[in-house]
Formats: sequence, structure tokens, C-alpha cells
Amino acid sequence: MKRVFAGVLATMLAAAASAAMAQSKPPLKLGGILDMSGLYADITGPGSETAAKMAAEDFGGEVLGRKIEILAADHLNKADLAANIARDMLDNQGVEMIWDVAASATALAAGEIAKARNKIIMFSGPGSIRLSNEACGPYTVHYVFDTFAQANVTGLAAVKQGLDTWFFLTADYAFGQDLEKDTTNVVRKAGGKVLGGVRHPLNTSDFSSYLLQAQSSKAKVIGLANAGGDTINAIKQAAEFGVMKGGQKLSPLLAFVTDIDSVGLETAQGLLLTEAFYWDLNDETRAFSKRFMDRMKRVPTGAQVGVYSSVLHYLKAVKAAGTTDSAAVMKIMKDTPINDVFAKNGRIREDGRMVHDMYLFEVKKPSESKGRWDDYKLLATVPGNEAFQSLELSRCPLVKK
Repeated sequence: MKRVFAGVLATMLAAAASAAMAQSKPPLKLGGILDMSGLYADITGPGSETAAKMAAEDFGGEVLGRKIEILAADHLNKADLAANIARDMLDNQGVEMIWDVAASATALAAGEIAKARNKIIMFSGPGSIRLSNEACGPYTVHYVFDTFAQANVTGLAAVKQGLDTWFFLTADYAFGQDLEKDTTNVVRKAGGKVLGGVRHPLNTSDFSSYLLQAQSSKAKVIGLANAGGDTINAIKQAAEFGVMKGGQKLSPLLAFVTDIDSVGLETAQGLLLTEAFYWDLNDETRAFSKRFMDRMKRVPTGAQVGVYSSVLHYLKAVKAAGTTDSAAVMKIMKDTPINDVFAKNGRIREDGRMVHDMYLFEVKKPSESKGRWDDYKLLATVPGNEAFQSLELSRCPLVKK
């Protein structure tokens, strides 16, 4: 009896020692740098933080005996603040990987900090093509969309429909400038013409002077090379100015389902747009979106589901590598196809671009919608190797040619 008791006691002590050892390991901290309160907050913001936490929970809450801890900070759409947050996270808070970094100027700034420290940074919210071109790095991943793919899918579809003269309303920073440039190239290559454009400050509330210039251009398409609150305001004010009734089409070159919800189907109906994800694509996307809605009371955007996928992919690679060493983890991430709710057979190329299908949608008429969030008709699924810039055209110094 004494031997049995001693054996049980030894087992209990060993288990307690093992648990204590696990608890003594520092948590694995993953840091998000987000727009929590500005014009991109609905696209990323609290929803991206929630998506990252869902990924950590679905993975099991710990890896390599370390509890997974999700951190998030608001960059207020200031590049210098994003750089300072990234520096503090990596130098002082023990963060191993940075995720999301909504907006391109902030992403470019944070990316340089991560690159200098050889830390993995995974972009879901920003769109500038520079992130996988001139600003690429060995541990940088551009995950959800970029200006090339948005321009390529939407611009080409519009020109094919005969919408071959364009005027741009462009947000005057890295993302808007790249989106205008990439769309201009697509339009001209397809035989269309660009009649002009005007640039507006980030977070513009009054688009009247810009819309008057667009109207007077007589272009068939007014391309909106902006995002978030700027896109919403531009579409609403264009409707008030009678732009669409006058025969011109609006083309939001980056729009999310949350933007369309804010604008309303009455105004947004008929718009062509490109997304990386839609909640109502299939049973898997609907099931995930229901879980997300239970927490956030709205469907997820593609950027937010991209956060979920990128964090999950990273954690799987850490487990497989048996370490958080950036080189070892990145090798596994690039070698392993991505198959989850966001992407099927997605892959991370040597330039850091995550290649996956993109979707061309048309916004439904109010009469076609069954309720809130039922906003899109799927027109085409564009394979990743057709949507994104080819590796041969990449300007990333890491690409061997």
C-alpha cells in the first residue's frame, strides 16, 4: 500500500514539476499594430485583434510550452508612431512576431524596424505593392491583398466592359499613389486611357472640389484610389452630386464589405470591386464568420480573416520548427501550403507575397439582398498567379533572376 501511495505521489510531484516548468517559460508574444480608432478601424482595428485571439485559441492557446499572448496597439495612422511601437514591442516587450500593421505608410515604417532586428512581420491590412518589392525583407510577408492585384482584377474587368476612360481620386500617401499607378498601367495595357486625376489628403471629409474635377473630365470611370472612411465619404458624396445618375461609374479600387454596409446598397449597387475574402462564399466561410459575429456583431473583413490565417500559419510553423528563430520559422512557412478558411493552396513566395485566389464581385441591388451583409454577387474567381504580380516582374532584391 505504501509503495502504491509513493508511486502516486511521485507521479503527482513529477506532473506538478512539469507544470511549474511550463509556467516558468515566458509567454510567446505576438504584437499587432492597428488603426483602432481612425478611418481604417472597421477594416482592421478591434476586429483584427479579435481574429488574432481566435487564431491563438483555435491553435490551443500555447506552443512549445509557452502561453500565446496577443498584444495590440493603436498607431493613429502615424508612420513615426508605428515605427516607435514596433521598436518598443521588439526591443522592450519581448514580441516575437508583428502582425497586420494596417495602412501602407505605417507598414513601411514598422517593416524597416522589424527588418533591422531580423523579426517576422506579416502584413494583412496594408496594400502598397512596395511591401513585396523594394521594401521586401527575408522575414516580411504581405498576406491579404496589394495594389497590383486590386488594380489588375477590378481595372481589367472594367475596361473589358467598355469603361475605358478613367479619372482618379487618390489618397495622397504610399497606398493611394501605388494603387493609382498600378491601375493606370492596367487600364492603358488593356487599351484604355487615363484623362487625369486629383489627390486628396488622408481622412478627407469634403470631396466636393475633387468630384467636380472628376465630373468635368467626362471620364467614364472615376477610380477611387483610397480606402476606408475616404472611400465611404467619396461614394456617398458622389451620389449626392448625381455623379452616377449623370452616367459616370465609380470604381472603388479597394473596398470591404464594411464599407458597402456603411454606404448602403441603394447607393453602392452595381459597383465592381475586388476582395480576398467574403463571408458568404461557402459553408466554411459562413461558419467562421458566425463565430466572429458572435464576438464583434458584424461580419469579418478580408483583412481581419487574413490576420486569423497569418497568425495561425505562423503558430503552426513555430510548432513544426521547435523554435521561434525567424529563419527556421520562415522556411517552414514558405515551404508549407496554406489551407484554411482564408485561402486554399496559398503559398508564400521568396519575395514575401502570399499568393491566393482573389474574387471579383458586383454589389447587389437592394431587391437582390436577403438582409444586412448580403451585399455581393460573385462574378469571377481569379487564380493567384493571374491576380498578383509575377515573380519575374518583382523588384524585391531577394528574388533570384
